[in-house]
Amino acid sequence: MANPKTKSPHSLGGEDDPESYESRWVFQEDEDASEIDDFDAADLRHQPMFDSEDEDNAEQRLVRTGPRIDSFDVEALEVPGAQRNDYEDVSVGKGILLAFQTLGVVFGDVGTSPLYTFSVMFRKAPINGNEDIIGALSLVLYTLILIPLLKYVLVVLWANDDGEGGTFALYSLICRNAKVSLLPNQLPSDARISGFRLKVPSPELERSLKIKERLETSLALKKILLLVVLAGISMVIANGVVTPAMSVLSSVNGLKVGVDAIKQDEVVMISVACLIALFSVQKYGTSKVGLAVGPALFIWFCSLAGIGIYNLVKYDSSVLRAFNPIHIYYFFARNSTKAWYSLGGCLLCATGSEAMFADLCYFPVRSVQLTFVFVVLPCLLLGYLGQAAYLMENHADAGNAFYSSVPSGAFWPTFLIANIAALIASRAMTTATFSCIKQSAALGCFPRLKIVHTSRKFMGQIYIPVINWFLLAVSLVFVCTISSVDEIGNAYGIAELGVMMMTTILVTLVMLLIWQIRIIVVLSFAVVFLGLELTFFSSVLWSVTDGSWIILVFAVLMFFIMFVWNYGSKLKYETEVKQKLSMDLMRELGCNLGTIRAPGIGLLYNELVKGIPGIFGHFLTTLPAIHSMIIFVSIKYVPVPMVPQSERFLFRRVCQRSYHIFRCIARYGYKDVRKENHQTFEQLLMESLEKFIRREAQERSLESDGDDDSDSEDEYSGSRVLIAPNGSVYSLGVPLLADFIDTNIPVPNFEASTSEDANPESPKPPVVDAEQSLERELSFIRNAKESGVVYLLGHGDIRARKDSWFIKKLIINYFYSFLRKNCRRGITNLSVPHSHLMQVGMTYMV
Repeated sequence: MANPKTKSPHSLGGEDDPESYESRWVFQEDEDASEIDDFDAADLRHQPMFDSEDEDNAEQRLVRTGPRIDSFDVEALEVPGAQRNDYEDVSVGKGILLAFQTLGVVFGDVGTSPLYTFSVMFRKAPINGNEDIIGALSLVLYTLILIPLLKYVLVVLWANDDGEGGTFALYSLICRNAKVSLLPNQLPSDARISGFRLKVPSPELERSLKIKERLETSLALKKILLLVVLAGISMVIANGVVTPAMSVLSSVNGLKVGVDAIKQDEVVMISVACLIALFSVQKYGTSKVGLAVGPALFIWFCSLAGIGIYNLVKYDSSVLRAFNPIHIYYFFARNSTKAWYSLGGCLLCATGSEAMFADLCYFPVRSVQLTFVFVVLPCLLLGYLGQAAYLMENHADAGNAFYSSVPSGAFWPTFLIANIAALIASRAMTTATFSCIKQSAALGCFPRLKIVHTSRKFMGQIYIPVINWFLLAVSLVFVCTISSVDEIGNAYGIAELGVMMMTTILVTLVMLLIWQIRIIVVLSFAVVFLGLELTFFSSVLWSVTDGSWIILVFAVLMFFIMFVWNYGSKLKYETEVKQKLSMDLMRELGCNLGTIRAPGIGLLYNELVKGIPGIFGHFLTTLPAIHSMIIFVSIKYVPVPMVPQSERFLFRRVCQRSYHIFRCIARYGYKDVRKENHQTFEQLLMESLEKFIRREAQERSLESDGDDDSDSEDEYSGSRVLIAPNGSVYSLGVPLLADFIDTNIPVPNFEASTSEDANPESPKPPVVDAEQSLERELSFIRNAKESGVVYLLGHGDIRARKDSWFIKKLIINYFYSFLRKNCRRGITNLSVPHSHLMQVGMTYMV
């Protein structure tokens, strides 16, 4: 074994680097290889600049106790500042236009709740007197104030991930601040992305540090957190099914009031036709449809307010007493169990609250908040007050409270606008479902699907064809099998409450870990809202046997799909890590890799961000020749919404310079658009590679200046510094991108294309002019590019080991394998011609 001074942390196969605040090197007894982070070329003074795969059983290792610079960071340092994802200041006219779009996209769901809330409530708790109406109204008013206003508008919307909302946005926010992802592909350089903008816990708030440490060290907590997130996403997708069914069916039910002869079967058939039309126009995009239906929904809210004022004036304005919460107590005192049953119907007034958060990616936070406070909430309150005023004198009409309360002369215009609003409401949750599925797929928790970006201006507006038609099919089945508004309403409550509770848990964790606010505030938020939601949830679960259990089955199915995909992907990645090729093997093969180096560039796609993938060995043993330049390309999604183009590609050398092998990590955010074709991708990649090589040469020349005492270990603590383009200052006491001799490792040969290794006994590298060496390598790269680029892909078959448990074999060999065969391949996004592809099969035993 080589002297411990020459060993790199990566040579021990590790993942995570312990952090502290002293910048020095210490020896440490060998514990667990997984505790040491990936090798970077800045780690050791006497270390060749390539990835290393030395033995893992060292008795001692050299680790850094302070913050360090990853060699991948060299590329990231050029970004001068963060690029925020906020809307720029807009004029008054554009602000009004934005408000119309916000109404059309975000508030359709919560805006149509007056169609069915009182009807469902009073079917479960029949009216026995006017005091019951006041009590039910008071319950609805305070549910609206507590959940949509206080919880979502004033708290949850601020927990967005750079303008991105939803369950997975919260999860990515937590992943950025604590290493809780189960997929071991995190790198220190990820934190250099300008979009991270981490808030470092202040010294006095040790609670945040302790929570962070506990989350990062407990595998059980990481798994629980992931299960909570998957449960929330499955409920969001279930919402995407039940929202169209409930909104459309309840709006079409108004025909029973206007046309006496119409039957329920006819109502169902009309609802089916409306749903088909709704999902058919989904492909035209959020901004286009939102702009078209925004004014229509504005008319709907005005109609709610106008009808409410009319009924208050005409019937009974005493319903304003409902703002006194004591009437909620009286309501439960008189009705007890029936009042508890009615909670499921009461919750329907707050449906769409989660859509406000999930659809946040389309609009700025301030626009959503102001529109809700000054337009949506007042109109909703007036609408419910008007219905209650009408019911004070018409108890028998409680089964269809909204349409019965509409003045006869305004019935058909209101019916028309109500149906339009219902279709808009359905779109709100469907677009939220698209956003959540894209986020979960980017973070490795959902099979890859075709995603269509419907707007060139707003990058978050997407359409997923497979999910769109899948939601339509399930919604049609739901409407045709459960035609009762009560049963669908109960299913609606189950799905809505499921995602609400998951959001409350995750936002509580954000408060503790990131916001670092007082514990009393955090506990108050968690106890009040989680307690309130659990109370509502107990009510809807009690009626689950009436047919609403179907939505639970659907949610469990979606949860199972996401869990299987995440579980299989994690096992596959861990297996690839174990099957990495060792650097000893690469050195034995030499710079020609034991075969012929043909002109051209080979882009080998793999998921590994560290080490040489095992699939490369299959190419070496299968093909008679390998390309003169090899780049291991890893498409990696990081837990940020968007990665600026200038921070996209990070490079590192693999082996000595004469091998002409590089590693490239192409980083994307979960909101990024991967629409570039393969020519554009190749051009961007090669430009970044040339910049990397030039910067590498510049750093080497900086190190050579004043390197008179190279034989002394005192240079480990030198005072040289590097000022990065973004103004950051880094010590060069441990030099960046060093290229020095290890007496146990062959010296890199600086001649561009020779198969002979330099004499390992040589004490110094060949003296080559730096400028000539740089230009020679750049010329070599350009010639290789002109010879052509080929995409080398591994077609992997995932199988469970023979000694695995039966359940694991069932999940991996059948369920996960089925999902992999039917999902979209990652290379498809680049539209690579078949003539540029080369595949080698490989079986992963996990």
